[in-house]
Amino acid sequence: MAGRKRSSPPRPIAPGDVVAAFSDALDEWTVAQITDLNPDGETAGVLELNWSGPEPASVADLGEVSALVLTHHYWNGCLSHCNYEWVLPRSYTIIGSLPLLCTKPSQSYSTGWRLGEQLACQRRWDSGERDPWSDPREMSITGADVDQMTNEPADPRRDIRHLHVTEVESLDCDRLAGRFPDLTTLSLSGDLGLLLHASGLNRLASLRRLWITDLFGMSASDALLPECVPALETLCLHSIPREYAGAMRSKWRPQIPYGTFVDITAARAPEWVAENRGNPLRGWDGRAHISGTCFTKAVAQYKKTRAELITALSDCSQENQPTRLYEIGREYGRGFNLLNRRTLFIETVEREELFAALDVMVSDAEAALGVRLGSARDTLAAGVEAVREW
Repeated sequence: MAGRKRSSPPRPIAPGDVVAAFSDALDEWTVAQITDLNPDGETAGVLELNWSGPEPASVADLGEVSALVLTHHYWNGCLSHCNYEWVLPRSYTIIGSLPLLCTKPSQSYSTGWRLGEQLACQRRWDSGERDPWSDPREMSITGADVDQMTNEPADPRRDIRHLHVTEVESLDCDRLAGRFPDLTTLSLSGDLGLLLHASGLNRLASLRRLWITDLFGMSASDALLPECVPALETLCLHSIPREYAGAMRSKWRPQIPYGTFVDITAARAPEWVAENRGNPLRGWDGRAHISGTCFTKAVAQYKKTRAELITALSDCSQENQPTRLYEIGREYGRGFNLLNRRTLFIETVEREELFAALDVMVSDAEAALGVRLGSARDTLAAGVEAVREW
């Protein structure tokens, strides 16, 4: 979570506490036990219990309880035990305390206390259901799909509660809220895409979880307001306009003690967007394990390689091009070997992004020179593979 470290959870919880929450997946209440707290990571160990029923007033209403053991799908009999952010969601209540049912810390981490989902999966499995299951109230679509749907007259989709929209280029939030008025979960992501009329999200009065990633066009006046979405429990914003980020922080940080988890990172200035629109490594700026210095040097290495590639394709004879491209690939690989040597920041995702950046270079060169480059991608990649240490 952004901001200074806390010494204790903003909503008081302690190991042994039993918390209750209503589960949409079960259509009943369910419970979990807090097993431990980690002030350094600001996380809480949460052990789900094998119980559901009407809203319990105290642990006495639970009867004899046990930890939920998972055997469905790829689970092999382990406990449903995970570390979550230690902000107890506002809809969750503490109903008492019990002796710890598990004293060993969990090695699993996630965001969002979605209690009941694992229990629902386990019960379907135990009843003999093996077919893949999907929530009929959940929809995953692209920004273009939303545009098409909202441009056509139709009744609101009140049956959809969880909406995930990817590949957003331009999206009208007011229209989205009108078509899907009863959303409890909304995830919006793009690649420097635009959100129009973002204040329209204030119409989603039942919203509990909101993610916005790599989208722009919002200003301070578009901020989500606590009085309009009073049930919000998770607010995760990454790579968004600086002005919008500041407004959202000021509105929602005071809500943390009441049970809203707020994580706002990588606030971008307008100049950043202009400078990085053509930079395939822009996602590294603000990534938790990549320093600002590493990002700057990585972009410089990318630009150097891109310039060398275009020069080579312009000046080299067809006969000499493969050799030169192979050497450019080797230089690219060596450059990132050197950058990675001190901090080891290139992990699986970054490795894939570095190879994807080669594809962008070739596409840019094709556009600049007006030619198709055939095997250039493979030749560059072969040069990288010959030397890379990441």
